[in-house]
Amino acid sequence: MHIQESQLKEFVLDSGLVPKPDVEEIAKEAEKTNQKFGDLLVSKGKISDDDLRRMQAYILGIPFVNLKGQKVDFDILSLIPEPIARKSNIVAFRKTGKELEVAMLNTDDLAAIDFIKKKSGLKILPRLTDTDSIKGALIQYQKSLKAEFGDIIQKESESLKTLAEVSGVGDDVSASDLKKLAEDLPVVRIVDSLLKHAIVQNASDIHIEPMERQLLIRYRIDGMLHDAMMLPKTAAATITARIKVLSNLKLDEKRLPQDGRFKVEMDKEKVSFRVSVLPTYFGEKVVMRLLKEGAGNYTLENLGFHGESLERLHAATKLSTGMILTTGPTGSGKTTTLYTMLDILNTPDVNISTVEDPVEYQVPRINQTQVKSDIGFTFASGLRSLLRQDPDIIMVGEIRDEETAALAINASLTGHLVLSTLHTNSAAGCIPRLIDMKVEPFLLTSTLSVVIGQRLVRRLCPIREKYTLQKAEIESIKKTVNLDRVLEALREEKIIPPGTSLNEIPFYRPKETLECPDGYSGRLGIHEVLKVTPTIRELIIKGGTSDDIEAQAKKEGMLTILEDGIYKAAQGLTTIEEVLRVANSEA
Repeated sequence: MHIQESQLKEFVLDSGLVPKPDVEEIAKEAEKTNQKFGDLLVSKGKISDDDLRRMQAYILGIPFVNLKGQKVDFDILSLIPEPIARKSNIVAFRKTGKELEVAMLNTDDLAAIDFIKKKSGLKILPRLTDTDSIKGALIQYQKSLKAEFGDIIQKESESLKTLAEVSGVGDDVSASDLKKLAEDLPVVRIVDSLLKHAIVQNASDIHIEPMERQLLIRYRIDGMLHDAMMLPKTAAATITARIKVLSNLKLDEKRLPQDGRFKVEMDKEKVSFRVSVLPTYFGEKVVMRLLKEGAGNYTLENLGFHGESLERLHAATKLSTGMILTTGPTGSGKTTTLYTMLDILNTPDVNISTVEDPVEYQVPRINQTQVKSDIGFTFASGLRSLLRQDPDIIMVGEIRDEETAALAINASLTGHLVLSTLHTNSAAGCIPRLIDMKVEPFLLTSTLSVVIGQRLVRRLCPIREKYTLQKAEIESIKKTVNLDRVLEALREEKIIPPGTSLNEIPFYRPKETLECPDGYSGRLGIHEVLKVTPTIRELIIKGGTSDDIEAQAKKEGMLTILEDGIYKAAQGLTTIEEVLRVANSEA
């Protein structure tokens, strides 16, 4: 069931959907670049993905199906395993007798059709569909899986309760007994389900919190904590013991905090779990950070950098010496930004070394070192050792103290490009913070290239509610944001036509849907990029405050975090409320 490029071209011309000159031009480009004619039509906005699939279905003489908003019975959906469905963009949606109808994006995928035929023992009837239909069906897999995991957890928690009561789990239980309990089948099943449940929900953290009578499980999704489930308090010790076994931690140590790490594989996706165990009044609290391998394959553009900010960063990465710093609170995406820049810098002709706590993503061709404070291997001692490894580029996970700050400054003075993070509320706030760490202002002006300030806001789902700002809302926002600067940036980057006023720009609110229960899915960065220019160097030498430095940076074209947030809200990527919530709560 293959469509010749000439067939599709002829059909497009006959349909009159695309002007003939455009068709001819795109056909030439497809031939020249070895791309598919249909894909180019879609990417250039000449036709929609839906239109393309309908054309292909008509040419092939097979039905086109639209599954958007349709609920597919899980018994039928599960006839195709979720990993296969995701990989091959194929879903089962209707079964009649010995026939199974499958919706797919590519009817040429004979291997997938053959696999499903053998697995199900049914006659397969391929149907063409669009991308949104496939996405909707894949979400249904997730929702069904979540329900399944919830059932497992509730079922096994009763076994755990009994197990704990019989075993008499308490403070005086031996490490060998705990290990035996941790390897019992109900415990293994419930912990595995918790981990899978979190991965399915795209959680960034799992919180396991002992309370007086219950064990609370919470997931952090898109930066917000959500209650996942309540388990019997008696299950706490065995679940904690299981996580300790996976993380290679001391089972009988319940008085001191412990940190560990382990890795799982789900649907051919590897996920690392960074584990922190902390003693609390009602027992040990466990927090696990999820780190998906390969999740660091970003570009500065898809992280949310644009315009002048993007140009400044690209210019900074081309320097052979100096310092690039990212600032912001915990969980604001600082490390991801650094890894993205390292990916740009990671060429065969340079030696890149890092010292991190922890190593969050493993990157080929980069020498990554893990801090081990318990044996005296700190950021400072690690950085001192790195300098003897002939590096060209150094990444220090965090500047925490005077010694690390001094070493990082000296490294950048002696011919290295240094990247690091700092906990400050703004890009401008980074400079007084470093001076407070006993860094001499004249050394700072000689080394610091750019400082990035950032936060993460929740991203709006495609289905959202459109509105325009009223006069009262504009006046309220103007109290904290310079809207004229936002408008200027929108015009400069051709997001809005010249002469467009603020009350003409469409903004959006979240809309609850089956796929997006709270109207948001995923997160994006809002940033400010401060370039250390001659005038700012002068201010630093004169002892200027962070407010003075920020005011000068704004004069020189820097959009603040708040302004960048409103800029992205005007693009329909997030909401004004979300920007104000994040920026004001963490400022």
